[in-house]
Amino acid sequence: MDYQAPDEPCYVISVTARMVNLHPQTLRYYERIGLVVPARSAGNVRLYSQNDIERLRKICRLTNELGINLAGADVILRLTDTIEQLQAEMDEMRTALESEIQRLRQYLNENGIIESNYRSEEASK
Repeated sequence: MDYQAPDEPCYVISVTARMVNLHPQTLRYYERIGLVVPARSAGNVRLYSQNDIERLRKICRLTNELGINLAGADVILRLTDTIEQLQAEMDEMRTALESEIQRLRQYLNENGIIESNYRSEEASK
């Protein structure tokens, strides 16, 4: 079985509507107001990705289960997207900083700078 990327557009509107239990006209409305933006084929057919499906399921959960209106759902989804993006950036920065700290410690150890200072700090703890 071939791997399918979560952002690969592959589901037409009728299949997507069945998957998320919404009417195709509702999906068109969500697109019109900007809640979801499906890709378009060369023939201008809407194609939804697995990420789009998950976003639509979140919208349904927010509106149906939590009673949030579409404007509120839009704000929540945008904030969630921003938080996820910032978290990914922080993870990248953390990895880069940890790598730099390791490089600097190695440099200091190789040059005999940290050994005496670090050992005396550890002994005083």
